[in-house]
Amino acid sequence: MKRFFVFILGVLILGFNTYANGSQESEASKKVELNFLEVMTNPDRTKVIKGFIAEYEALHPEITINLISPPYEQADNKLTMMLNTNQALDIVEIRDMTVSQFVNNDKLQDLSSMISDWSEANTMLSITKEAASDVGGHPYLIPQFFYIKALFVRTDILKQLGVTEMPETLEDLYKIAKQITVEQDAQFGFDFRGKGNAFKTSDIMILSDIDEINTENLYETSDGESVFSNPDFIKGLKEYADLFSEAAPSDAVNWGFNEQINAFVSGTTPFLIQDPDTVPLVDKQLSRDQYTVIPIPSGKSGYTYLDYGYAGLGIPSYSKHQKESWDFISFMSSSEKNSEFCKQYGTLPIHTTSFTDDPYFSTGVYKAWATSMNTPVKFKFVKYPYSSDKYPGWSQIQEQLMQKVLLGQITPESAAKDWASYWD
Repeated sequence: MKRFFVFILGVLILGFNTYANGSQESEASKKVELNFLEVMTNPDRTKVIKGFIAEYEALHPEITINLISPPYEQADNKLTMMLNTNQALDIVEIRDMTVSQFVNNDKLQDLSSMISDWSEANTMLSITKEAASDVGGHPYLIPQFFYIKALFVRTDILKQLGVTEMPETLEDLYKIAKQITVEQDAQFGFDFRGKGNAFKTSDIMILSDIDEINTENLYETSDGESVFSNPDFIKGLKEYADLFSEAAPSDAVNWGFNEQINAFVSGTTPFLIQDPDTVPLVDKQLSRDQYTVIPIPSGKSGYTYLDYGYAGLGIPSYSKHQKESWDFISFMSSSEKNSEFCKQYGTLPIHTTSFTDDPYFSTGVYKAWATSMNTPVKFKFVKYPYSSDKYPGWSQIQEQLMQKVLLGQITPESAAKDWASYWD
């Protein structure tokens, strides 16, 4: 009898252990790990993203998200290598300049069905929808922010110099900038960008004089001709060179982003064309009654041609956790979370509701960008030929020739001919 009791006790213990182990294995099997690779890495931004991940994980204890943050200079190559070799990734940050290669190589999941069931899909800005489907006509990512240029103005400096009206055209801007320039007083009119993708500024100022730009490739007119052979481009380039020689410090030919910000904050150059992430930097040193932001004035065409930069979140086509990945992406991309992210990151949000319901974006300096995005009769959004194999080398070629034009070493006609040849 005693042996029988010991036997029964052993069976019960074994059964309990089996049940407990099975329960543990069942619970473990419900756990999902997602690998998330970001490419726009910097310490402050990564900290913000980790905050959103922690918030999401608290709401979804069955999900763990591993954030992979390669150094900025290596991040795009890291992502390309991992996607091409089908390494374990579930959420990926993709830049506007790289999305086409991943779509063409079938490395990104079409998000159409997921977006169609998303409760906040209807509040996405028109450019959000356009950017999401920029390649292949289907949405392969959800943009997380936008960079769009606008004109920063030191209203306090202009008031001191007797300027009371804002420029409505680029011609007005050039005129005012030249009038207020007094070199011996170290007072200049325009905050020039000489290096580091400076063409993103000069293109706006020169190409806005040309009628009928091809919105799918701003280096072509709507009839397929090169903009560089257009007479209005030559005129615009000459006026741009005159603006440099008559309204900018001579060393601005070598200025990058930091030099521009320093010159604007110091009051040396009261007109600056820059992206919205400039606002938090300027706010640290100036009050809002010292500066404002307005849409970039129109060119002789009557339009202002603007491009938009962005990065977004997508799902690798081979991910085994696409449902969970989309749930996190939709969390990050909600109007509430996206607005919070953009406030901290200094970029433009992706939903209309951010610009209508959130005072941070619906008032003050951000109204300039809301106007630009919602006035298509005046502001036309255009695209760079990112998918062209010529694009990676374009910045260096453009900068070399533009600097020679600005320094009077070659003629605008010569530079335009070489630029046209490069793209042809």
